[in-house]
Amino acid sequence: MKQATIIGATGLVGSHLLGQILEDERFSGVTVLTRRDTGISHPKITEHIVDFADPEGWATLVKGDVLYLCLGTTRAKAGGKKAQYAVDHTYQYNVAKAAAENGIPALVLVSSSGADAKSHFFYLRMKGALEEDLRQLDFSKRVFMRPGGLDGPREEKRTMERIGIAGLKTLNKIGLMRSMRPIHAETVARAMVNATFAAPDGTSIYELEEVFRLAQD
Repeated sequence: MKQATIIGATGLVGSHLLGQILEDERFSGVTVLTRRDTGISHPKITEHIVDFADPEGWATLVKGDVLYLCLGTTRAKAGGKKAQYAVDHTYQYNVAKAAAENGIPALVLVSSSGADAKSHFFYLRMKGALEEDLRQLDFSKRVFMRPGGLDGPREEKRTMERIGIAGLKTLNKIGLMRSMRPIHAETVARAMVNATFAAPDGTSIYELEEVFRLAQD
């Protein structure tokens, strides 16, 4: 059985991932590093409230067989590009670095469709830079999930995002823009769990259609 570590377990994808791991008999336990209490009590969960800006306070806690990176925020919520970059890139990279140094062999990341370190778009450039930096760390297995728009209930309001997803769903129903169709966070989480066992060693990248297929395995 595997021991997992998750960051971002209170987020849209991470909360589904945590629930699935707690129910999965292939996992003996899960360590959650979080900025706020998950509110979940379960014999398989070990929870640590941490400050991701202070690696010395949590680096030794990152242990197990697989690390799941699900941490993320928006520019508006973070208060600007610099603050968003700290959460989406720097914090996640630092946790991954600690995981590699502590001997965790596998990493699974929620990235983004279109992630490219050379992109003209800040968000995609940030995600691409994170992928490139994670490639340099010593993991036997790296899995990068690149879903499109994430569907599912969020705590915070993202009005424009919801309008965009609703529009895509309408177009999808008439056969248009299927390659950009929204994907439910629960589906992404299921694909992440399945990739833990199905992905080969090395670096694997799963684009939207592959994420859908992997979730069904």
